[in-house]
Amino acid sequence: MDNVVDDKKVNQVVGFRNGESEEAPTPGYELPLLLLGGFRSLIDRLHAELARQGHPDLRPAYGFALQAVGPGGATASEIGRRLGVSKQAAGKTVDRLEALGYAERADDPADARRKVVRITPRGLDALARSAAVFDELRADWVRTLGAGPVRDMEAALRTVVPPEAFRLDASSWFAGS
Repeated sequence: MDNVVDDKKVNQVVGFRNGESEEAPTPGYELPLLLLGGFRSLIDRLHAELARQGHPDLRPAYGFALQAVGPGGATASEIGRRLGVSKQAAGKTVDRLEALGYAERADDPADARRKVVRITPRGLDALARSAAVFDELRADWVRTLGAGPVRDMEAALRTVVPPEAFRLDASSWFAGS
């Protein structure tokens, strides 16, 4: 059997934006790269601004973990399930959030054997600042692209992104089924 490889399909990521003409169809691999690049640029700008505003140690993973804790608090096991990681991995992240002052552990009033992780005032401040920065970043996109195109892009993504895609975990991307 011959091993035939289409040179145009090899190293697609390396050849990203390889100067194809406007008339040529956009290669399929470009869409996830553009979405990832947009996400990454927003998250990088968010964290640069949060650092400037007094949260230099806050990392993207910590933001996801704070979202997993939620307003009512959660146990390490619940946080792990919400993030798609082990209880031990969630516990290590909570340890770091606690050391940085973003979360605290408290006795569960319903079960003294359990500890509940709660977001501290510093954590709430970081989340509030994050929301405000995301509003500013969206406004930047509106200034660059126009309000209509940004609204259209958001509407289009709401149409094609299924509701169950709004999960915090990404472990299923890497683990076997």
